[in-house]
Amino acid sequence: MREIDTSVPHSARIWNYWLGGKDNYEVDRVAGDEFLKIFPGMAAGARASRAFLGRTITWLAAEAGIRQFLDIGTGLPTADNTHQIAQRIAPESRVVYVDNDPLVLAHARALLTGTPEGATDYIDADVRDPDTILTGAAKTLDFGKPIALNLSGIMGHVVDDEAALSIVRRLLDALPSGSYLALNDGSNVHSAANRQAHQQYNESGALPYMQRSPEQIARFFDWLELVEPGLVSVSRWRPDGITPPEVDGYGAVGRKP
Repeated sequence: MREIDTSVPHSARIWNYWLGGKDNYEVDRVAGDEFLKIFPGMAAGARASRAFLGRTITWLAAEAGIRQFLDIGTGLPTADNTHQIAQRIAPESRVVYVDNDPLVLAHARALLTGTPEGATDYIDADVRDPDTILTGAAKTLDFGKPIALNLSGIMGHVVDDEAALSIVRRLLDALPSGSYLALNDGSNVHSAANRQAHQQYNESGALPYMQRSPEQIARFFDWLELVEPGLVSVSRWRPDGITPPEVDGYGAVGRKP
């Protein structure tokens, strides 16, 4: 396994810090605090993104009847991870996590254990290598049956638009009819401070993150049938209770015909 680099901030560890976790280093906390000085709303955005993940996985398992999940860009484990939500609804659910950060993988192997009826596996791979991901996932998932592809906050790290679209299309091409894409990413429409904070973050030495407009994020769902309410701010996707304020992050769920 690759060594953990603590000399530069890492997005998964910063995200963990914003969510109140402890799996981060001083360099991550400094970067996270510098970001929040410019855009304090980022912590709320991180929580909204995590809540979007929970609501989409719940819908996919409970309403759409999906029993297989491919979660790429897993991030550090927190409460209610994908397999916990899915297997709580359907214990036979099969979940494959994908990440390429050694700290994430170490925690995943130690903490992300599933039900005896289902299966949980982990692949050390980069989202930019979809063929390796698909080959590894086929050891656990049946590609003859619908699969939910989850890409939560990961495609912003592929800064070239066409390359990002190509990756998502390659992954979706491998999935059968009736599969779903659940994707959300950081947007750039609600706050100039957010854009400024991201620019500073991208200059910190960390892996750059490209904010996209809702129109750019919508292109990931070309040829898919969007589930209501379509592409919206992640806080507005089937919220529990009252309608919350929008955050700078957009997402949707789409079905492959």
